Amino acid sequence: MPDIPVPDPSPELLQRAAGVRRAAMALGRCDDASRRRAVEAMADALGESAGEIEAANRLDLETAVAEGLAGSLVARLRLDGAKLAGAIAGVRQVAALPDPVGRRQLHTELDEGLVLERLSVPLGVLGVIFEARPDAVMQIASLAIRSGNGALLKGGREASRSCAAILTALRRGLQASGVVDPACLELLTGREEGRALLRLEGLVDLIIPRGSNALVRFIQDNTRIPVLGHADGICHLYVDAAADPQQALRLAIDAKTQYPAACNAIETLLVHQEIAARFLPEAVAALTEAGVELRGDPAACRLGVGRAATEDDWSTEYSDLILSVKVVSDLEAALEHIARYGSRHTDAIATGDAAAAERFLASVDSAGVYWNCSTRFADGYRYGFGAEVGISTGTLPPRGPVGLEGLVTYRYVLRGEGHIAADYADGKRRFRHRPLPL
Repeated sequence: MPDIPVPDPSPELLQRAAGVRRAAMALGRCDDASRRRAVEAMADALGESAGEIEAANRLDLETAVAEGLAGSLVARLRLDGAKLAGAIAGVRQVAALPDPVGRRQLHTELDEGLVLERLSVPLGVLGVIFEARPDAVMQIASLAIRSGNGALLKGGREASRSCAAILTALRRGLQASGVVDPACLELLTGREEGRALLRLEGLVDLIIPRGSNALVRFIQDNTRIPVLGHADGICHLYVDAAADPQQALRLAIDAKTQYPAACNAIETLLVHQEIAARFLPEAVAALTEAGVELRGDPAACRLGVGRAATEDDWSTEYSDLILSVKVVSDLEAALEHIARYGSRHTDAIATGDAAAAERFLASVDSAGVYWNCSTRFADGYRYGFGAEVGISTGTLPPRGPVGLEGLVTYRYVLRGEGHIAADYADGKRRFRHRPLPL
């Protein structure tokens, strides 16, 4: 993205953000049943508003196509009946998940009458910025409310009508629930408000970007608020010498073509030299028939890949039906390639050799490492989280698809009976540090 100045928030934005924070503080005190009921009411309202949401999305799609929006973004923008129904099902699954708030993680008697607890609590207010992903509004809003958090949501201009229709339904559901203030959710409009969101430290506790590499890097470089997300989704499938060729081909086709615009689609296929002559000719034919453009190293080109790859191909997230292919000498060479070019998102190995698989799983430093399964499983809904606010590829938690568990922090609660630190410094009293049941 160009070097765009980040403006100070307007008085109106400050007022709206403060309103979300007040509502979020009240939400954080709601019990599990109330938050569960609120999310169920949101799902009901989405179902009742499906016609309006799909109509708004059709208008967004027409505008996007007319303006020449990239095909991968158009795919993410589309919210037809089946995709909308799946998103609503995800909201209901979030409602059914165990409560992440108020869990006692530590329970220690420091001394007689002096008891320490560590309890999970909501983060506060999430600031979520996303591009052509209107379904993200439903995912994030449901996870936010279920975990006791408010949310300021900023969608891309290309999804403006869809996002507005979805948020209207979500707020109507919260109003109908009678337990959660609809002010917990606010939709920001316009590029100016989206950039000003980055200056709302003290009112926003976590920024979650979902979009292009350029968007995420711009946000990371222009805010003092913590950022959860990933800039690149360069995923690999390594076909080992001991792989079942037919199984490996099914994995490659699914991981590349099932939804090529997704960040968990593979961008590079690595093939062991011992299996390359048996595997690649059939793989090239099948992938080409599926509409995939292949770019290979010299060894891959000799086995049927029609176009030579450049150095840039190994570090490019295509988000499209394009796949780079490389023949490697052994597992170690595959690991070295992934370490150099990967984005620590999701990488997979296809092999029948358990030792090779375990070596791969222990060595690849990615949020998700898979054995004999498609990288497309890297998803909050498929993991059973109901939905996700995003994928985190950092080393510190939360990592991978981030659901409810990633939207809470913890607080230390200490209860005493007039205890003072001086008594322990003087030796009048001694700590017990006795573990108590959780």
